[in-house]
Amino acid sequence: MAVLPLLIALLSIIFFAASPLAKAAQYSVLSYGAMPDGKTDSTKAFAAAWSQACASTQPATISVPKGSFALGQVRFQGPCKNNAILVRIDGTLLAPSDYGVLGRAQNWLIFEHVNGVTISGGTLDGQGAGLWSCKNSGKDCPSGATSLEFSNSNNIAITGLASLNSQMFHIVINACQDVKVQGVRVSAAGDSPNTDGIHVQSSTGVTILNSRIGTGDDCVSIGPGTSNLWIENVACGPGHGISIGSLGKDSQEAGVQNVTVKTTTFTGTENGVRIKTWGRPSSGFARNILFQHAVMTNVQNPIVIDQNYCPGEKGCPGQVSGVKISDVTYQDIHGSSATELAVKFDCSKTNPCSGIKLEDVKLTYNNQPAEASCSNAGGVASGVVQPTSCL
Repeated sequence: MAVLPLLIALLSIIFFAASPLAKAAQYSVLSYGAMPDGKTDSTKAFAAAWSQACASTQPATISVPKGSFALGQVRFQGPCKNNAILVRIDGTLLAPSDYGVLGRAQNWLIFEHVNGVTISGGTLDGQGAGLWSCKNSGKDCPSGATSLEFSNSNNIAITGLASLNSQMFHIVINACQDVKVQGVRVSAAGDSPNTDGIHVQSSTGVTILNSRIGTGDDCVSIGPGTSNLWIENVACGPGHGISIGSLGKDSQEAGVQNVTVKTTTFTGTENGVRIKTWGRPSSGFARNILFQHAVMTNVQNPIVIDQNYCPGEKGCPGQVSGVKISDVTYQDIHGSSATELAVKFDCSKTNPCSGIKLEDVKLTYNNQPAEASCSNAGGVASGVVQPTSCL
C-alpha cells in the first residue's frame, strides 16, 4: 500500500512543476528598498526589480504589495530574456505632486521594446490637479507626462488597473501589436485638460474591454496608423467621447482601418462617437469602421464627423481635409442628445465621406426627434432612423 502515497507525491511534484507559478521567478520591490509609505522615493527599487526580472531566463513576477509607493519616472526597457513578466500591483503608485518634476518628461511609467508583459491590478495616481490648474489659468505650463505608456511592444495585457488624475494622457499604446486592456478604470475631473483615457496609435490588434472611463478629454482616442482595434463594453463620461482622430495633422500620414466600437454608454459627454480630421491636405484615411449598440444620455454631439478641425484657426483656414473617410456604419445607436443637432456629418469638399450607413438610430432632444445635418456625405439609411437621415 506504500505505492499509493508515493504515486500521489509523484503526481503532486509533476503538477507543481507544470504550473506556471512554479517556474516564475519572484521579485518583490520591497527586496530592493521600496517603501510603502507614500513618501520615500522608490524609483531605483522599481528599476532594480525590473532589471532582475528582465534578465531572468524564466517567467518572472514583480510584486508590488499594498501601500503607497512614491515614484519618479521609471523606464522599463526591453528586450528581455523571457517573454512572460507579470507586474502584480496590490498597492498605489504615486507620481510626484510637484508637476515640475515630470511635466516635461513626456512619460511617468514607460515600457519599451518588451514582449509578453502583463500589468495586473493596482492604482496609478498621477496627482495631476496642480498642472491642470496651471493650464486652466492660461499660464505657461509644461505639457505634462502620460501616466503609463507601452511603446514598440508586443503581447501586452493591462488588467484591473485604475488610473487616477494623470497629468496628461492616462494610458498610451504606441507602435504595439496584440494588446489587451481589460477591466480598467480611468478617472479625472471633467475639466482636466488633455487627460485622454486610453490613446492608441500606430498599433494593430488592440482590444479594450469592460472598462469605465471618466476624464476631461477623449475617453478613447484613436490616432494614425491604428488597425484591427476592438472596443467593447466601455462606459464613457465625463469626457469627449470615443474619437478617431484627430487625423490629417501631417501631410503624409498612416490611415486608420478596421475599428469596431460596440456596447458602449456615453453619459453627459461632449461627444459620443466622433471622427475628427484637420482641415488641410493629407494622405490619411479612416475606413471600415463600425459603431454598434451605443446608448447616449444627454450627449452634446452623439454622432459626429468633423473634417474641418482647425484649432485656433492656425495652419488650415481656407483649406480642405485630404483625409478620406469611407465605410462607416452606425448601428443601434439610441438615447438623448443635449443639443438639437444629434447627427452631424461635416465632410471634406474634395474627399466626400462615402459608404456611411445608418441602421436603427434613434436620438431625441427634449423628448422630441432631434435633427441631422450632412455636408459632402454619401450613404444609406435603413430601419428606424431618427433624426431623419440627411444622407
